[in-house]
Amino acid sequence: MATRKVLVSLDERVLARIDRAATRRGLSRSAYIARLANTESVGEHGPGLDSSVHKALRSLDRLFRRKPMPVDATAEIRHMRDER
Repeated sequence: MATRKVLVSLDERVLARIDRAATRRGLSRSAYIARLANTESVGEHGPGLDSSVHKALRSLDRLFRRKPMPVDATAEIRHMRDER
């Protein structure tokens, strides 16, 4: 992916907060702003951002394709809950 330089106008206090946050994470200002913009622009939040979550979900998908559930899992869980 090509990188382009851009000019962005920010309030000095905002810039100071960005710099502190970037430093705490060991990132450059540009890398930190790029990470924030990427996270916001793709609209993904939470555990879905972690590649290990996607790997685990693929593993579960393979497992259930090989051995499908014989019953409706939701109904079974409700039944187990209601028996308590």
